[in-house]
Amino acid sequence: MHRSDISRKDFLKKSGLGFAGMAIAPGLLNAMDISAQGPVDREHKLGSKDFTLKNVRLETGFEYEGDEVIHTKTALFSVVVSEGKIKSISANSPNDAMAYDAKGLLMLPAFKDMHIHLDKTFYGGQWQATRRRTGGVKGMIALEQQILPQMLQSSTAHAEKLIELLQSKGSSFARSHVNIEPTSKLESLKNLQKALENKKDSFGAELVAFPQHGVFYTDSVPYLKDAVQMGIDFIGGLDPYSIDGSIEKTIDFTVQLALDHGKGIDIHLHESGESGLKTVEYLIKKVNENPALKGKTYISHCFVLGKLEKTKQEEIAEQLGAANMGIVSTIPFGGLIMPIPVLYKHNVTVLTGNDSIIDHWNTWGSGSVLQKANLMAQLYGYSTEFLLSRSLKLATANVLPLDDKGVQQWPKAGDVADVVLVEASCSAEAVSRISPVKSLITKGRVVF
Repeated sequence: MHRSDISRKDFLKKSGLGFAGMAIAPGLLNAMDISAQGPVDREHKLGSKDFTLKNVRLETGFEYEGDEVIHTKTALFSVVVSEGKIKSISANSPNDAMAYDAKGLLMLPAFKDMHIHLDKTFYGGQWQATRRRTGGVKGMIALEQQILPQMLQSSTAHAEKLIELLQSKGSSFARSHVNIEPTSKLESLKNLQKALENKKDSFGAELVAFPQHGVFYTDSVPYLKDAVQMGIDFIGGLDPYSIDGSIEKTIDFTVQLALDHGKGIDIHLHESGESGLKTVEYLIKKVNENPALKGKTYISHCFVLGKLEKTKQEEIAEQLGAANMGIVSTIPFGGLIMPIPVLYKHNVTVLTGNDSIIDHWNTWGSGSVLQKANLMAQLYGYSTEFLLSRSLKLATANVLPLDDKGVQQWPKAGDVADVVLVEASCSAEAVSRISPVKSLITKGRVVF
């Protein structure tokens, strides 16, 4: 059965995808030809039964000229998915009439947006450019205090629309900061949790309790203590010196709250001067004093790293790596270029995200973390086949199909079936051309 022989309605029936609560994007019909036939099961959900993808392009190794990688080898395979996991990967069976035809699209690990604010966005509503800023971050806090009550009235619906945008760009997961402060109290969290509950079968998330208006600048302490017991994963923070007036007091509170409840830490740090550096150094000290926080502590933005002299960059990167702390960078450009190659050199975990898609802070987010990987590659001259292929890890939260020696390490039988199908011949091309996402499968479900 070919695309030309099947209507959208019949497609949903015969593929078993027409189940309650799931929207299938029209673009899916362009991504995979449905050859499977069989009895209609309206309650069937991909992930609860086996299905096979044929003509799936996977990376198999590197081709060398001397010691230089000049090409990425690929081949077509059949991939069986069962109960939301990859059951097997085998030689391609192009004549399998019961399989879904991936048409030679490249399968990659699903993308992850690791810094975004799903809880406060204009996306899905009327276009709004940002207003002229006055008063720095404290001026923006004053603006938020005015507009958040109205935004909260529709924040669940806007969050769902934003999640759908991320899915269309290949992301199956996000780390979302969510406002916890005296204006929103816990309402922003509750509204976002409703959106995530509605999308739980197709999208994963971890939440950061984010005192956007300061921990002590506005009294967010009681709300943070309540939020930490409401399903959040990280304790957030914002520029402790310039907002709260004290690095130690704010960081000490954040660290203790995280330790008391077994949470991670992910703080926003925009300060690029001496206070920014002291905040980084103090947080490194606290993590080293409390090993339970190693591997669970991140600094978002951390613009100060881009302002340091090279020797100091190396020193701080080495300390971050030794403390197993991560940096979540939105890859700023212009006059501030983050030392991401230095961070990689010292084995610092680097993640990225869109931050704002369209809100009162900015309107630059496209929803694509593949675009972020492309921007990073451009900024640092990662133009070779090898370096472009390595750059994909920024979009996938450090999962790559091939290791640095070209040995296939993903996918493997038993992996969760979180995959994206893109119109590209290999990872390097996908990054370089920001290749179109044709389909996203999350836990064995076709969600885009």
